[in-house]
Amino acid sequence: MGNLRTKDLSKIGYHNDQLRSLVIGIASKNFKHHSKEQLLDLLVNIKNNPEAFLHDELTAKIAEKVIGKVDGPAFKTFELRDEAVFCQTYGGKGIESSAKKQMELANLLPVSVQGALMPDAHMGFGLPIGGVLATDNVVIPYAVGMDIGCRMALSIIGESEGFIKRWDYQIKQALKNQTHFGMEGGLDTRQEHEVLDSGVFNEIAFLKPLQAKAVRQLGTSGNGNHFVEFGEIELFADNAMGLPAKKYAALLTHSGSRGLGSAIARHYTQLAMNTCKLPRHAQQLAWLDMNTEAGQEYWLTMTLAGDYAKACHERIHANLLKALGLQALHVVENHHNFAWKDTLADGRQVIIHRKGATPAHRGEMGIIPGSMTTPAYLIMGKGIDNALFSASHGAGRAMSRQKAKDSMSVSTMKKLLSTAGVTLIGGTVEENPLAYKDIEAVIAAQHELVDIQGKFLPQIVRMNKE
Repeated sequence: MGNLRTKDLSKIGYHNDQLRSLVIGIASKNFKHHSKEQLLDLLVNIKNNPEAFLHDELTAKIAEKVIGKVDGPAFKTFELRDEAVFCQTYGGKGIESSAKKQMELANLLPVSVQGALMPDAHMGFGLPIGGVLATDNVVIPYAVGMDIGCRMALSIIGESEGFIKRWDYQIKQALKNQTHFGMEGGLDTRQEHEVLDSGVFNEIAFLKPLQAKAVRQLGTSGNGNHFVEFGEIELFADNAMGLPAKKYAALLTHSGSRGLGSAIARHYTQLAMNTCKLPRHAQQLAWLDMNTEAGQEYWLTMTLAGDYAKACHERIHANLLKALGLQALHVVENHHNFAWKDTLADGRQVIIHRKGATPAHRGEMGIIPGSMTTPAYLIMGKGIDNALFSASHGAGRAMSRQKAKDSMSVSTMKKLLSTAGVTLIGGTVEENPLAYKDIEAVIAAQHELVDIQGKFLPQIVRMNKE
């Protein structure tokens, strides 16, 4: 380490004497192998975003001092239960054991009331994807996940069969001009939506700097498995929407709350982990009590992120339909990474976390997508208590992204797509159809949870290109 002096620290905005001596002390002891430049870079980062450094023992002391933390909220320590709470698993044969173990850990939390595991389940962070957990008056930020309010939206369009083939060129142009994917940038035209005027941005200090990015990213999609696609939906007889049973053109989208949601998730997961101490292997399932300011604040920001995700889908659908001179006959949409206040069949009030699971109360509509070459199903929930009123949120991954990349070439993927009659704009082999479980098997495993109303087949798909 180069010799760090107080004047170096003043230059990067460390003006408090106590803070400077603390930094020099910690640096000389713990960062001997850093060059002076590396160390100053790190210190600038801590100063600009202290919350992000609270979880590392070496940087936490400096970060706390930067925030000006007095003895902050003291932490409480909790033990796990001896026995897991009741958890019904659907389609267990198709679920890897690591996902089951992960769910079991969540069912041992002292605040857990009931769990459920959906047939698309696979290992995730915090809860497995496809995991549903009911808790007693606490919310677990990491069980909601990083992409808060990630959701599906389907616009059924009143065009006849064959419309997509006839309008193929115009649809592709609209997808290229009216959608944007990936972490950076945004759409060419500034997007307006009332969610941007939400008072929560001003009420909660750490959201203020995120507002500009939220404005820029409105109406855009992320990377990974986010998509915008046109296809044909066949509605079955006596469907819940009361529409004639036939084939319609349709627009289906999958994306979430962008940078806003992930910043909220990181901030409050850290806060939860600092105040709620669990055995190490369960620490990421730390919770915020709803009777605390932090719990109430997370709930407000989570709700804002969910409203923002909904606004993004509204803008995507409005922009595309307008560009093509189309109108939606009917829209169906649902969140899947979110927490809701709910009441169990026995009258208990709980908070239900759905990490990649579709809400499926009796009569509630939702969409369960497969992959870019397989059907998405339009469903209506049956409100099954053992499933915590939930269904799967998709087919679920059968391969990790890395494995999908290693086991499929671009040319093989192109063949799969052309056989299925699907045009892909963007997209990567990580999202190739074989990376997913068989949607038919996943749907069959949950026939007691949902009624099928219709079947959508993708034809023109837009995804992020890495």
